[in-house]
This record gives sequence, structure tokens and C-alpha cells, in this order.
Amino acid sequence: MSSFQNIVTFKPQLSTPAHVIQSDAEALSIAQQLAQQFKKNAVKRDAQRILPFAEIEAYSQSGLWAITVPKAFGGADVSSYTVAQIIALMSGVDGSIGQIPQNHFYALEVLRNTASDVQKQKLYAEVLKGARFGNALAEFNTQNAAEKYSRIDQTPHGYEVNGEKFYCTGSLFAHRIPTLVKDQQQREFLAFIPRDSQGLELIDDWSGFGQRTTGSGTVKFHQVKVAAEDVIAFDTAFSQPTLVGPFAQIMHAAIETGIARAAFEETLLRIRQARPWIDSGVEHACHDPLTQYELGRMIADVRASEVLLKQAARSIDAAKPHPTAENIAQASLDVAKVRAHSTETALKVSSKLIELAGSRGSQREDGLDRFWRNARVHTLHDASRWKYYFIANHLLNGVKPPRRGTL
Repeated sequence: MSSFQNIVTFKPQLSTPAHVIQSDAEALSIAQQLAQQFKKNAVKRDAQRILPFAEIEAYSQSGLWAITVPKAFGGADVSSYTVAQIIALMSGVDGSIGQIPQNHFYALEVLRNTASDVQKQKLYAEVLKGARFGNALAEFNTQNAAEKYSRIDQTPHGYEVNGEKFYCTGSLFAHRIPTLVKDQQQREFLAFIPRDSQGLELIDDWSGFGQRTTGSGTVKFHQVKVAAEDVIAFDTAFSQPTLVGPFAQIMHAAIETGIARAAFEETLLRIRQARPWIDSGVEHACHDPLTQYELGRMIADVRASEVLLKQAARSIDAAKPHPTAENIAQASLDVAKVRAHSTETALKVSSKLIELAGSRGSQREDGLDRFWRNARVHTLHDASRWKYYFIANHLLNGVKPPRRGTL
């Protein structure tokens, strides 16, 4: 356990209704403004592990956490590419803030596909008012990722949840914590548990060397009561063709693509500031061929990830109106391509930043290492080598990729 392990008592309140965004253009404009605001103290937050409570409150109050709510329920229902652009932008200025809403949007996508209209109306309305969803999906003591010990049992007044979860990104900042559980028949459900439920315990014990302020700690459930209306099916999100998996993964790809772009831009800035052969005039020319070679490789890789990200988003949006086994498989494959590529790009570019910045790249106060640390921790989320395998298996053998949250 970390030396800074704490029982979290902070409880966010929905004091004022959030702004309701109406379009993709408005969402992107607001995101640009917030990104500049979040960038100001990003190095300090990372160095001192200052959890971004105020920043996350501003983020959700801006309306950006409700942009995937369907139009029929009052949301903007923006394109997948808009969501990816916003997450990439935020990840570039702060790799933790970029990660925090990922599971929120994931829960909303599960809700879109498996909940009843009554459940959607209730939970979407909360999100439009500014509610944030965290997550309690992964477990620490199981033999593999598919195994789950956390249980949900029916009671005379609803349901009861018992269990323990880890890597609960976003839960420290959340109003509800969507929790993955199994019943006695081994069916999987997602329970949208209110943050202030009796028997729910949040522990701030995340000690990763990267993405330090995501608050991805432990959540414990001891006889937590859950209303039946707050429980939705989870397994059917994958037993039938849905975009839950591709949408989850394109957000991860966006995080890495955003880190890579920001690391490249920081590299360019440092070279222009530090190299003795740089002209102090308007052009700021650098004539060192080896540096130019490295920069050329970096921008080619970054741009390739960005193009693959856009292609994958278009594939998701093309499948969205009428999902089929074929177009969902294509979306998964297109997302797998960018996810595998962005993993490698984020690691290479963030490492080159430190190299090309010279001795200044090792100065802790500059925080240049945070790009690599954030990329390295995030790319451990799920293995890119399996994505290459499924891409090739489809290409060579015509085998569709499996439907799951990691593809």
C-alpha cells in the first residue's frame, strides 16, 4: 500500500446545473478554453500529487461530460471523433485529467446499449445536470481479467453488492460509481451506485509513477444497498454487436495520441529555446541534420496516429445507426490499428523529448518526464501485441475480432 493511503471523505454535490452543450463545434471550443486553464498548474499537480478536484468540477460543469448523451434525452450526442479530439487535447495538457472521464463515457455507452428507457431518462438527466460517473470494474486478486468476485444479490427491497475493486479511475471525483458485479447465475451487471451509499468505502491508494492524479484507488462494498432501477445488464453489451468495445478503446487511443502530440510540441519548443545554433531571428532555424531527422520521424509518427484516430472514429460513427456483426468488427479493427500505433508513438515521442531536450530534460522542475511516465503507465492498460494479432488474424484468416472492452 502507498504511504499516502487515505480513506476518502470528500463528497461532491450537484449544487448548480451544468451548462448543456448543443453541438460538436461548441464542445470543441469549450474544450480548447478549459485545456489552457488546466495546463497552468499541470506540472505542479503531477509533482506534488495534487488531485484535480477543482479542475474536474469545472470540466463537468462545462457540459463536456454530457456530450455523448443521445439527442432524444437532451444531449448533443457528438461524434466519436469530437470525443476523441477532446480527450486527446486534455491528455496533452494533463495526462491524468485526460484519463479521468474515460470510464464515465464508457458507462454512458453501456447505458445506451443495455438500459431501459426509464433508466436512461434518469441517469442521462443526472449527467446533463453535471453528475460524474467513476468506475469499479477491475479486481486485484483474480486469476485473470475476466474473473470477478464482486457479487450482487437480490433482496426484498432491491439488491445488495459486496466486493472490492481496484484501478477505480474517476471514483474519487464521482457522484455515482458504476460497479461490475455478477449474480448467482454468473450474469454480469453494472450497478450505478451512489457515492454516498452506506457501506461504500473509497481508499486513495493509487501510487503509479505516471498518471499520478487520476485517483485510481480502491473501492470496497460491504452490504451496499442498490435500487433495482440503478442496475443494468452488462454482458449483453458484448453478446450482441455494440460499439461499447471500440468506443472504449478509441478513448484510450486518444489519450496516447494526445500525449504524443503534446510531447512533440514540447520537444520543438525546447529545441528552439536551447540549441546554440538556432537563429534568434524570425525563422528560428535549426540546421543540425540529426536533430531534424529525429523531429521528422516524431512528427510522422504523431501524424500517423492522428490520421488513424480519425479513421477509427469515422468507422465507429458509420456503424452507430445500425450496428451489425460486420461493421462492429470493422470498427474494432480500425480502433485496434490506432491503439497499437498510438501506444508505440506515445512512448517513442515522449522518450525523444527527454533526449533532444538535452541536460535540461532531466530537470525535475521542468516536468518533462511526465509525458513519458503518463504514456508508460497508460500503455499498460491492455497489451497492444494482441491488437496486432487480431488485425492479422482477420486479414489472413477472415476471423472477426472478439467483442470485448479491450478491443
